[in-house]
Parts: sequence; C-alpha cells; structure tokens
Amino acid sequence: MRTKTNEFLRFSGTIKRKILLVVLLTAGIPYIQGNGSEPITKKKIVVLDAGHGGQDTGALGKKSKEKDIVLSITLKVGSYIEKNLPQVEVIYTRKTDVFIPLHERAMIANKNNADIFISIHANSNPSSKPSGTETFAMGLHKTQGNLEVAKKENAVIVYEQDYNVKYEGFDPKSAESYIIFSLMQNTYLDQSLRLASYVQDEFREKAQRKDRGVKQAGFLVLWNTSMPSILVETGFISHEPEEKYLMSDNGQEYLASAIYRAIKRYILELEADEKTMDALSTAKKTEANTNSEVEFRVQITSSSKQLSIEHPVFVGYSNIFEYFENGLYKYAVGKFSDYESVKKYQEELKQNFPGAFIVAFQNNQKIELKKILAN
Repeated sequence: MRTKTNEFLRFSGTIKRKILLVVLLTAGIPYIQGNGSEPITKKKIVVLDAGHGGQDTGALGKKSKEKDIVLSITLKVGSYIEKNLPQVEVIYTRKTDVFIPLHERAMIANKNNADIFISIHANSNPSSKPSGTETFAMGLHKTQGNLEVAKKENAVIVYEQDYNVKYEGFDPKSAESYIIFSLMQNTYLDQSLRLASYVQDEFREKAQRKDRGVKQAGFLVLWNTSMPSILVETGFISHEPEEKYLMSDNGQEYLASAIYRAIKRYILELEADEKTMDALSTAKKTEANTNSEVEFRVQITSSSKQLSIEHPVFVGYSNIFEYFENGLYKYAVGKFSDYESVKKYQEELKQNFPGAFIVAFQNNQKIELKKILAN
C-alpha cells in the first residue's frame, strides 16, 4: 500500500509541475448549402483526431467497431472543411487504420500550432438503453458517468509501450489518479466549452440527435493540448438503432456536417473578433481609452474551482482580480486606464499565457470591451 501511495504522490508532484509548465507555455445535407465559403483573412489550423485505431478497436457494437466509424466521420468532417473553407488547413492525426498513442495526438496539434483540436469518438454502455451525443472539454468530472467515459477512453494507453513511464504512473482505471485533474487550470476552458456547445447545438437542431449535453472530464488526449480542445461522442454503438445510424452513410454525413458547421461558426466568430480588435488597436485613442472610470485587465486563466491567491499560476503578477461568470472563476491581472497600455501588457503576457485576452471593468463589474472601445 505504501508503494502505491508513493507512486501516486510522485505522479501528483510531477503532474503539478507539468500543469504549471503547460499553463505558462501554453439524403443530401441541404442545410450546408449557400454560405460555406466566407473569406477568412488569416490561416487557421484545425486538427481532427479519429479516436482509437489499429490494435485498439475502441468500443464494440454488435456489427461495428468504434475505430472504423469515427475514422469515416472524421474524414467526412475534414472533407467539408476542405471544400467549403479553403483557407483553413486540416491536419489529421490518422487517415488510416493505425494506432497513434494519446500523447502523440496532442503533440501533433501543438507542433502545428493548431487553433482547434477535435477528437471524435463513439460511446458505449453495458446497458443497451443509453443513446445520444455528448461533447467534453478537459476538466474534472462532476458525475460518476463522466468519470466512466474518461476511464474508458483513457484505457487505450495500455496499448502503448512503457505507458507507466510516459504518463508518470497514471492508472486509467483508478479514480484516485483522476483527482489530479482538479489541480489543472485550463487556459482555454472558456473557448473549449463554447466550441463544445456549438457541436451539441448542431447535433440537436440539425442532425436531430438526442442531446446529452456539454461536460467536463479528465481525458489524456486533451491533457497536453495548448489550444481549445474537445472530445466528441457521436452516439452509442451499444444502442442498436443508434449503431445502425452510426454505420449508415447518411448518419455519418449528418454527424460530420454538424461538426463541420460548429467548427465553421467558431472560426468565423474568431475571425470577426480578430478583425474588430485589429481595427481598434490601430485606430486613434477613443474617449474610452482615457476614461479613468474604466479599468482594463488581462484574463489569464479560469477554473471551475476557486484558486488561492498563492496559487503558482499567480507568482510574479500583481493586481490579481477574480470574478465569477457562467459557472467559472476567472482571473485577470494588471490594471490600466487606457487601452494602448493594456494591449502592450497583453502581448507581454502571451509569452507565458498564449490565450490571454483583454477584459474591461467599471465599478468592478465586467463590461463589453467592444462597446467601450467603439464609443
């Protein structure tokens, strides 16, 4: 028992250091037609990850294997992007039936400076009753069901050579190992949850699938990604009618087009925000820039749990400001009365916090930045 405890403490200590490092470094488809080629001014990169592969079959249905279904859906998603958003580059972690270790999938996304990472899977359950789609962001599970999904997907590390060394003692079957994810501060949690909600919107409204919601859990495939990242469960192959849908070309087309539309919505919003901010940063200072009542800060992280002021992520920073929004504790640093100064500070912070962005407050209440700068 002592040995197991020591291994977990070693794992926890190592992961804490890595967490801080990551934070610091870190039928046709008629509803697609008509608006698929809006111009995108800056090249974006989307990494699509078909779960499992090779000797790792993933979940097994009566007539299907998860690895085959999700590869087909993933390739269809990529095809929609390549045809309709030509200025978005698609990178696949696999395009054939091969096994890719979980940590290498994240490395592919990081190496290519991806803007989005999406891992596509199919669900299963010992009972044949559950059905529907759900999309996960990286975080601590809030229900036993979420934990079980993460355990199932993380279990594939046993196919990797020396997985105990690569994942520093992480045991995918032990609930104790997942406690460490409560310490993890995901810089891109807000963006990941937004993208996940778009996927579920499309599944529900366009593909007419049962919506099981947006959730959080500790998935190793999302653990080391340094961009907004989600894991999509496209349905249950343990549910016979849903397995038939997942195996059908029509079902795969609808699911793929739903994921594509969510990606497109997210990227076009991102582009619109970037264009607006670029235009504002080059414009003359407005009245808002010199309004002493407005305070500009730079948000660096958010968490589902409240952080101590002594948390390692805040070391070396002053004017740490906490506010609660949309169920998350959000943390900003710095305090400026003019936009040009906070913009320079944001650029400095991006060296350690790539996802850092500017927020504005008045009387300690968050206000919409665009409206302040446009006045």
